[in-house]
Amino acid sequence: MPQSTGCAGAAVSAANIHMSLSFPIAVKMVMIDLDGTLVHTAPDLAASANRMLRELGRPEWPTEKVMTWIGNGVPRLVKRALTGEMMAEPEASLYDKALAIFQKHYAAGVSEFSRPFPGVVEGLRQLAAAGFQLACITNKAEAFTLPLLKNLGLHDAFKLVLSGDSLPKQKPDPLPLLHACRHFGITPDHGVLVGDSSNDVQAARAAGMPVIGVTYGYNHGHDIRESHPDAVVDSLAEVPQYLQLYKA
Repeated sequence: MPQSTGCAGAAVSAANIHMSLSFPIAVKMVMIDLDGTLVHTAPDLAASANRMLRELGRPEWPTEKVMTWIGNGVPRLVKRALTGEMMAEPEASLYDKALAIFQKHYAAGVSEFSRPFPGVVEGLRQLAAAGFQLACITNKAEAFTLPLLKNLGLHDAFKLVLSGDSLPKQKPDPLPLLHACRHFGITPDHGVLVGDSSNDVQAARAAGMPVIGVTYGYNHGHDIRESHPDAVVDSLAEVPQYLQLYKA
């Protein structure tokens, strides 16, 4: 794995915990979101979106604006870049042309500027050393997910990688989480999802699984605490102190 500046984990405090659970919780598997949780992908996503817009002769967007559009997959991101709105639908032929242009640019530069967030490499190492099974669960298409993880030296940390097109449904649907539970032979209460967005919290709730939110990331510009995850951390390196290994 590449080196990443670690963040020292603070002691678990009541201010960071949703009181419905008692921490540390006993789990066997830790699922981790990609964009905004493992990797700061916004610079490459914004660059690709703006290269697309430039080819189409349309105005570009600042990276900070594009960050608020990340989390629902590339197709929705392209629509947001075209319309400037979260759920608006552009003209179909324009969208088809734009999507192809975006995919071309993003495939060429998926890891040009993207880097692991501080504490990610340290956190993954700690979790693996403690015996947890690790999975990456993302809405990003596999064609971008696998090169990104491999280019940044993160791919081998995970026993399972589920992309946005790996299954018929993606987060916030619980299907990817439940699929991962079946893969590792556990019940949802013995897994935990770590993510940066309301999508992650909704998926975990629907799956009957604990969820830990990170304070950085994207989440459409909203504080993750508004989605009421079971705990909140400032770094992936803080996650191990909220967990203990489940032994049947």
